[in-house]
Amino acid sequence: MTIARFEVFTKIVELGSFTRAADQLNMTQSAVSHAIASLESEWGVSLFIRDRKKGVLLTEIGHMALPHMREILNRMEKISQEVALASKIEVGTIRIGTFASASACLLPKILSKFQKRHPKIEFKFYEGTYEEITEWLKTGVVDIGFVVEHNSQAEFEMIPIKKDKMVVAFSVHHKFNGQENISIQDLKEEPFIMPTGMYQSHVNEIFQEAKLKPCVRFEVHDCNTIANMVKEGLGVTIGPELFLKSQPNIRVGNLNVSNWRNVALACHSISDASPAVKAFLAVAKSVFGDEA
Repeated sequence: MTIARFEVFTKIVELGSFTRAADQLNMTQSAVSHAIASLESEWGVSLFIRDRKKGVLLTEIGHMALPHMREILNRMEKISQEVALASKIEVGTIRIGTFASASACLLPKILSKFQKRHPKIEFKFYEGTYEEITEWLKTGVVDIGFVVEHNSQAEFEMIPIKKDKMVVAFSVHHKFNGQENISIQDLKEEPFIMPTGMYQSHVNEIFQEAKLKPCVRFEVHDCNTIANMVKEGLGVTIGPELFLKSQPNIRVGNLNVSNWRNVALACHSISDASPAVKAFLAVAKSVFGDEA
């Protein structure tokens, strides 16, 4: 049993393919297959099911083994970084889970400052939904992740990053265009695009406090789809300023009621994190401390 076999195993799971895993690991496909076959032979179990239609699937034993292998690999990464730190040589990789607006508006500011101080640290980015990031944190796919505190699991430690105001969004041709401030009462008769993702609770709170029921025309989960529908004049929506202000051909206005979502960086344990992750969190706090 070797650490290299664990790396091969987790890479196949990540990419869903022996061939793609071989390409990323700079190995031949036969070498990848041999590594898995050796692991299965040593343990006397099957770890993968090869299905022509569904591709490579984990067996029940494979599912059980995966989090343990990831934990071992994460520990090895921390050991390498600790040794490098003691030798005054910086090495390591930080794996970050992020959602679209964090990738566009928050991450670049942190990376810019971090890489000036720690140019040899490498990154792997995993962009997904809020739910996916939470799952990646739980299963060890990522070291840290951008989350929204309101709906995050209590098992994580949080570094507050930004208070993100909820605003109204509408097309450039809408009658609201040019209005900086909009009353929640003005939305009563407007065709409304209701988000069904993580910030839906914020939208519901706003309407409940105003004792209004929106005229919901569409219910949509994907943020980019919501933005495109607003752009085409299919309705107005309420959402986080961080995301909506970055969308082309969309205008936003401030509501006469206040509601915020709190964006944070989450990890299992700051004290147990690798030196590289601790350094990244410290830089993030220095960059966004005033905005949190």
